Amino acid sequence: MFDDLVLLAGLSPQSRVLEIGCGTGQATRPLARLGCTIIAVELSPELAAVARRNLQEFPNVTVEVSPFERWTPPTTPFDLVFSATAFHWIDPDIRVDKAADVLLPGGTLAVVHSEHVAGGTENFFADMQACYETFDPRTPPGLRATPAADIPDDPTEFERSTRFGPARFRRYEWEQGYTTSEYRDLLMTYSGHRTLPQPARDGLLACIANLIDRDHRGQISKRYLTRLAMVHKAT
Repeated sequence: MFDDLVLLAGLSPQSRVLEIGCGTGQATRPLARLGCTIIAVELSPELAAVARRNLQEFPNVTVEVSPFERWTPPTTPFDLVFSATAFHWIDPDIRVDKAADVLLPGGTLAVVHSEHVAGGTENFFADMQACYETFDPRTPPGLRATPAADIPDDPTEFERSTRFGPARFRRYEWEQGYTTSEYRDLLMTYSGHRTLPQPARDGLLACIANLIDRDHRGQISKRYLTRLAMVHKAT
Protein backbone atom coordinates (compact mmCIF):
# COMPACT_ATOMS: atom_id res chain seq x y z
CA MET A 1 0.00 0.00 0.00
CA PHE A 2 2.76 2.46 0.88
CA ASP A 3 4.58 1.65 -2.35
CA ASP A 4 1.40 2.51 -4.25
CA LEU A 5 0.93 5.68 -2.21
CA VAL A 6 4.48 6.88 -2.88
CA LEU A 7 4.14 6.15 -6.61
CA LEU A 8 0.68 7.60 -7.17
CA ALA A 9 1.28 10.69 -5.04
CA GLY A 10 4.67 11.28 -6.66
CA LEU A 11 6.46 11.49 -3.30
CA SER A 12 10.18 12.10 -2.92
CA PRO A 13 12.51 12.93 -0.02
CA GLN A 14 11.74 16.59 -0.75
CA SER A 15 7.98 16.16 -0.25
CA ARG A 16 6.07 17.74 2.62
CA VAL A 17 3.48 15.52 4.30
CA LEU A 18 0.71 16.27 6.77
CA GLU A 19 -0.56 13.22 8.65
CA ILE A 20 -3.89 13.47 10.44
CA GLY A 21 -4.28 11.25 13.50
CA CYS A 22 -0.88 9.58 13.68
CA GLY A 23 -1.69 7.60 16.83
CA THR A 24 1.47 5.80 17.93
CA GLY A 25 3.23 6.56 14.63
CA GLN A 26 2.87 3.13 13.05
CA ALA A 27 1.82 4.46 9.64
CA THR A 28 4.19 7.42 9.88
CA ARG A 29 7.35 5.33 9.70
CA PRO A 30 7.24 4.27 6.01
CA LEU A 31 6.96 7.89 4.88
CA ALA A 32 9.56 9.00 7.41
CA ARG A 33 12.01 6.42 6.02
CA LEU A 34 11.54 7.98 2.59
CA GLY A 35 12.91 11.22 4.01
CA CYS A 36 9.78 13.34 3.64
CA THR A 37 9.27 16.28 5.98
CA ILE A 38 6.26 15.22 8.06
CA ILE A 39 4.01 17.13 10.43
CA ALA A 40 1.76 14.68 12.27
CA VAL A 41 -1.28 16.08 14.07
CA GLU A 42 -2.65 13.94 16.91
CA LEU A 43 -5.62 14.70 19.16
CA SER A 44 -4.41 12.70 22.18
CA PRO A 45 -1.43 14.03 24.17
CA GLU A 46 -0.76 10.51 25.44
CA LEU A 47 -0.64 8.98 21.96
CA ALA A 48 1.43 11.90 20.70
CA ALA A 49 4.00 11.20 23.43
CA VAL A 50 4.18 7.56 22.33
CA ALA A 51 4.54 8.62 18.69
CA ARG A 52 7.40 10.96 19.54
CA ARG A 53 9.24 8.11 21.28
CA ASN A 54 8.58 5.71 18.42
CA LEU A 55 9.72 8.24 15.82
CA GLN A 56 12.65 9.81 17.66
CA GLU A 57 15.11 8.40 15.09
CA PHE A 58 13.49 10.58 12.41
CA PRO A 59 14.41 14.26 12.77
CA ASN A 60 12.20 14.96 9.72
CA VAL A 61 9.03 14.21 11.77
CA THR A 62 7.25 16.66 14.06
CA VAL A 63 4.24 15.57 16.16
CA GLU A 64 1.79 18.29 17.18
CA VAL A 65 -1.12 17.90 19.60
CA SER A 66 -4.38 19.40 18.37
CA PRO A 67 -7.79 18.51 16.98
CA PHE A 68 -7.38 18.80 13.22
CA GLU A 69 -10.47 21.01 13.07
CA ARG A 70 -8.71 23.66 15.22
CA TRP A 71 -5.12 23.06 14.11
CA THR A 72 -3.30 26.08 12.67
CA PRO A 73 -1.30 25.02 9.60
CA PRO A 74 2.06 26.49 8.62
CA THR A 75 2.28 28.92 5.72
CA THR A 76 4.15 26.40 3.53
CA PRO A 77 1.67 24.00 1.86
CA PHE A 78 1.95 20.22 1.65
CA ASP A 79 2.35 17.72 -1.19
CA LEU A 80 0.34 15.06 0.66
CA VAL A 81 -2.33 15.00 3.35
CA PHE A 82 -2.53 11.46 4.70
CA SER A 83 -4.79 9.84 7.27
CA ALA A 84 -4.79 6.14 8.22
CA THR A 85 -7.99 4.95 9.95
CA ALA A 86 -8.55 8.35 11.56
CA PHE A 87 -10.22 10.53 8.92
CA HIS A 88 -13.71 9.32 9.82
CA TRP A 89 -13.33 10.85 13.30
CA ILE A 90 -12.86 14.35 11.86
CA ASP A 91 -15.86 16.67 11.43
CA PRO A 92 -17.21 15.78 7.95
CA ASP A 93 -18.11 19.43 7.31
CA ILE A 94 -14.45 20.42 7.70
CA ARG A 95 -12.07 17.58 6.86
CA VAL A 96 -12.01 17.56 3.05
CA ASP A 97 -11.99 21.32 2.53
CA LYS A 98 -9.36 21.91 5.22
CA ALA A 99 -7.18 19.24 3.60
CA ALA A 100 -7.55 21.11 0.31
CA ASP A 101 -6.65 24.38 2.04
CA VAL A 102 -3.21 23.09 3.08
CA LEU A 103 -2.31 21.27 -0.16
CA LEU A 104 -0.35 22.54 -3.11
CA PRO A 105 -2.23 22.57 -6.43
CA GLY A 106 -2.01 19.00 -7.70
CA GLY A 107 -1.27 17.73 -4.18
CA THR A 108 -2.81 14.51 -2.90
CA LEU A 109 -5.31 13.69 -0.18
CA ALA A 110 -4.94 10.00 0.75
CA VAL A 111 -7.26 8.26 3.20
CA VAL A 112 -6.88 4.71 4.50
CA HIS A 113 -9.71 2.61 5.92
CA SER A 114 -9.31 -0.91 7.32
CA GLU A 115 -12.11 -3.24 8.35
CA HIS A 116 -12.68 -6.84 9.36
CA VAL A 117 -14.15 -8.89 6.52
CA ALA A 118 -15.29 -12.47 6.06
CA GLY A 119 -12.45 -14.96 6.12
CA GLY A 120 -9.77 -16.04 8.53
CA THR A 121 -10.90 -18.50 11.21
CA GLU A 122 -14.53 -18.34 10.11
CA ASN A 123 -15.91 -20.88 12.61
CA PHE A 124 -14.53 -18.83 15.47
CA PHE A 125 -16.16 -15.61 14.31
CA ALA A 126 -19.49 -17.37 13.81
CA ASP A 127 -19.36 -18.92 17.28
CA MET A 128 -18.16 -15.66 18.86
CA GLN A 129 -21.47 -14.03 17.95
CA ALA A 130 -23.11 -15.83 20.89
CA CYS A 131 -20.64 -14.15 23.28
CA TYR A 132 -21.59 -10.72 21.98
CA GLU A 133 -25.32 -11.42 22.07
CA THR A 134 -24.95 -12.55 25.69
CA PHE A 135 -22.83 -9.70 27.04
CA ASP A 136 -23.46 -6.72 24.71
CA PRO A 137 -27.14 -5.91 24.18
CA ARG A 138 -26.23 -3.57 21.29
CA THR A 139 -25.23 -6.55 19.14
CA PRO A 140 -27.57 -7.23 16.18
CA PRO A 141 -28.67 -10.88 16.18
CA GLY A 142 -26.96 -13.15 13.68
CA LEU A 143 -24.32 -10.56 12.74
CA ARG A 144 -21.68 -11.84 10.32
CA ALA A 145 -18.64 -10.27 8.68
CA THR A 146 -19.18 -8.92 5.17
CA PRO A 147 -17.17 -10.38 2.26
CA ALA A 148 -14.61 -7.90 0.98
CA ALA A 149 -16.11 -8.07 -2.51
CA ASP A 150 -19.40 -6.72 -1.13
CA ILE A 151 -17.83 -3.55 0.31
CA PRO A 152 -17.88 -0.86 -2.38
CA ASP A 153 -15.48 2.00 -2.91
CA ASP A 154 -17.36 5.20 -2.20
CA PRO A 155 -16.19 8.47 -3.80
CA THR A 156 -19.24 10.44 -2.60
CA GLU A 157 -17.49 12.62 -0.02
CA PHE A 158 -14.75 13.63 -2.44
CA GLU A 159 -17.24 14.29 -5.22
CA ARG A 160 -19.19 16.71 -3.02
CA SER A 161 -16.12 18.93 -2.97
CA THR A 162 -15.33 20.84 -6.12
CA ARG A 163 -11.69 21.15 -5.11
CA PHE A 164 -10.46 17.71 -6.12
CA GLY A 165 -10.35 15.59 -9.22
CA PRO A 166 -11.70 12.03 -9.55
CA ALA A 167 -11.02 9.56 -6.73
CA ARG A 168 -8.70 6.58 -7.25
CA PHE A 169 -8.89 3.48 -5.08
CA ARG A 170 -6.59 0.59 -4.21
CA ARG A 171 -7.69 -2.44 -2.16
CA TYR A 172 -5.58 -4.89 -0.14
CA GLU A 173 -6.82 -8.05 1.58
CA TRP A 174 -4.63 -9.63 4.24
CA GLU A 175 -4.81 -11.83 7.32
CA GLN A 176 -3.31 -11.44 10.77
CA GLY A 177 -2.86 -14.22 13.30
CA TYR A 178 -3.54 -13.67 17.01
CA THR A 179 -2.94 -15.67 20.14
CA THR A 180 -5.65 -15.53 22.81
CA SER A 181 -3.92 -12.73 24.72
CA GLU A 182 -3.11 -10.79 21.54
CA TYR A 183 -6.72 -10.91 20.40
CA ARG A 184 -7.92 -9.79 23.81
CA ASP A 185 -5.50 -6.86 23.66
CA LEU A 186 -6.77 -6.00 20.17
CA LEU A 187 -10.39 -5.94 21.35
CA MET A 188 -9.45 -3.54 24.13
CA THR A 189 -8.35 -0.98 21.54
CA TYR A 190 -11.94 -0.79 20.21
CA SER A 191 -14.10 1.92 21.74
CA GLY A 192 -17.21 -0.28 21.75
CA HIS A 193 -15.51 -2.77 24.03
CA ARG A 194 -13.92 -0.16 26.27
CA THR A 195 -17.26 1.54 26.92
CA LEU A 196 -19.04 -1.63 28.05
CA PRO A 197 -19.74 -1.82 31.81
CA GLN A 198 -16.87 -3.74 33.37
CA PRO A 199 -18.86 -6.87 34.36
CA ALA A 200 -20.16 -7.19 30.78
CA ARG A 201 -16.72 -6.46 29.30
CA ASP A 202 -15.03 -9.01 31.54
CA GLY A 203 -17.66 -11.62 30.68
CA LEU A 204 -17.35 -10.94 26.96
CA LEU A 205 -13.56 -11.16 26.94
CA ALA A 206 -13.60 -14.35 29.02
CA CYS A 207 -16.17 -15.93 26.69
CA ILE A 208 -14.09 -15.08 23.61
CA ALA A 209 -10.83 -16.24 25.23
CA ASN A 210 -12.45 -19.54 26.15
CA LEU A 211 -13.53 -20.09 22.54
CA ILE A 212 -10.01 -19.48 21.23
CA ASP A 213 -8.36 -21.70 23.82
CA ARG A 214 -10.93 -24.51 23.74
CA ASP A 215 -11.74 -24.76 20.03
CA HIS A 216 -8.74 -23.26 18.25
CA ARG A 217 -5.73 -24.18 20.38
CA GLY A 218 -5.09 -20.61 21.40
CA GLN A 219 -4.62 -19.16 17.90
CA ILE A 220 -7.00 -17.57 15.38
CA SER A 221 -6.66 -15.56 12.16
CA LYS A 222 -8.59 -12.43 11.23
CA ARG A 223 -9.02 -11.19 7.67
CA TYR A 224 -8.90 -7.49 6.83
CA LEU A 225 -9.64 -5.26 3.88
CA THR A 226 -7.52 -2.10 3.70
CA ARG A 227 -8.68 0.52 1.23
CA LEU A 228 -6.59 3.43 0.00
CA ALA A 229 -8.55 6.35 -1.49
CA MET A 230 -6.70 9.17 -3.22
CA VAL A 231 -7.73 12.45 -4.82
CA HIS A 232 -5.60 15.21 -6.31
CA LYS A 233 -6.30 18.87 -5.64
CA ALA A 234 -7.48 20.73 -8.70
CA THR A 235 -4.85 22.95 -10.29
